[in-house]
Amino acid sequence: MLVSGRRRLLTALLQAQKWPFQPSRDMRLVQFRAPHLVGPHLGLETGNGGGVINLNAFDPTLPKTMTQFLEQGEATLSVARRALAAQLPVLPWSEVTFLAPVTWPDKVVCVGMNYVDHCKEQNVPVPKEPIIFSKFASSIVGPYDEVVLPPQSQEVDWEVELAVVIGKKGKHIKATDAMAHVAGFTVAHDVSARDWLTRRNGKQWLLGKTFDTFCPLGPALVTKDSVADPHNLKICCRVNGEVVQSSNTNQMVFKTEDLIAWVSQFVTFYPGDVILTGTPPGVGVFRKPPVFLKGDEVQCEIEELGVIINKVV
Repeated sequence: MLVSGRRRLLTALLQAQKWPFQPSRDMRLVQFRAPHLVGPHLGLETGNGGGVINLNAFDPTLPKTMTQFLEQGEATLSVARRALAAQLPVLPWSEVTFLAPVTWPDKVVCVGMNYVDHCKEQNVPVPKEPIIFSKFASSIVGPYDEVVLPPQSQEVDWEVELAVVIGKKGKHIKATDAMAHVAGFTVAHDVSARDWLTRRNGKQWLLGKTFDTFCPLGPALVTKDSVADPHNLKICCRVNGEVVQSSNTNQMVFKTEDLIAWVSQFVTFYPGDVILTGTPPGVGVFRKPPVFLKGDEVQCEIEELGVIINKVV
């Protein structure tokens, strides 16, 4: 899919979507490329098609990757706040290519069966403790990049998810302290090869979740202070414009704080780590008959965070 085509489609969707995110002073951090710039840069998305403020032009001492930006904590965030408050030139969307807001994190942690209504859809009990698996960082692609169907699978499915981005290193984190370790939130598409989840690889989930391009993220890392309540956001997925998933993050079994406390018992969290917090009902495998992705376009949208659009090829 041509980049210009993606942008035209995105602009049209943002103008028509049910829960538009309006231009504001919210902090929407992005990674992007532009033809006149060398390598990836950090920016601030201005919302509703306004464009991108180049943070590295505002302060050339800033890192050019999100992980390095987050590692420096309040020092870099304060620079971004100053840039947001200033009247700075904006690069139009037609001149930029959005990357995933975080690339090559130390880990991508995923949570299964974490929506009450998704459990009901499968007629299974709500888990008593989080079900944790992972994706490799190599599965991450940008918010408008293509999802490539692997020849090894005939049952590729959609899953819209709220993603948490870690901003502060920690181990054995208490739930009451967990939000201090969160940088913000973004939209994720947890693309899943159902045949590899249910019948192959000893029914271990890893391979079915981690094919290349199976983790679109974006469009922005929306800082936690810019999100009113991450556990009360409308969340939906559309395939070729048809709504296939529609729920609310208030259906999550284990909230962000509980997930961070649970997982940090086992591993150390680092800035840039991503947690995919589970998907609501409506995935293709549980439809009658089951429906899987072929040459479709998938739109994953979360209230206040935005929408990602990925053509399946």
